[in-house]
Amino acid sequence: MTLRQGVTTAAMLAILLLAWWGMRAGWEHRRRRTEAAAPVLPQVPDDPGPATFGPLESVYVSSTRAGDWLDRVVAHDLGVRSRAEVSVHATGVLVRRAGARDLFLPAQTLRGAGTARGIAGKVVSRDGLVVLTWLPPGADDERGLDTGLLPRHAADRDALVDAVAALIPDTPAATLGTQEKP
Repeated sequence: MTLRQGVTTAAMLAILLLAWWGMRAGWEHRRRRTEAAAPVLPQVPDDPGPATFGPLESVYVSSTRAGDWLDRVVAHDLGVRSRAEVSVHATGVLVRRAGARDLFLPAQTLRGAGTARGIAGKVVSRDGLVVLTWLPPGADDERGLDTGLLPRHAADRDALVDAVAALIPDTPAATLGTQEKP
């Protein structure tokens, strides 16, 4: 290796390390900024009761501030995409995630259920994502959060929306998601 090649290699490594550091710093800044949207997550119950729907295989895509499909919330692992198993119980929706913290959305926190074309981290054809709108305890923003799930089987989408909508008081049928369409 010549001196010129060594300098070029060192410069490229420095640029890569700087880029990695910048991405990491940006993620940490977003985490701190979005903690206000979900200061505390609901506790996952040891026994949520019998499932009224599911479990079904899914991908947890992300959570965003409700109505803003690109404003990803990364606090409390909410920005971590992961394989998931989703089940609906009389007490709420349980999302068991591989490689990230499980998520439980108590029935009283749910505000809406619907489908959308996209959420931060994933855009699909038509309305392929299930979006659950909920208000975390102690949140500073009354809009709440939108949580995107991509069921493995398309046939499960509408059934999941209907099962979650049945938990929401004064909701005769599934509500349209609050997502802006990309």
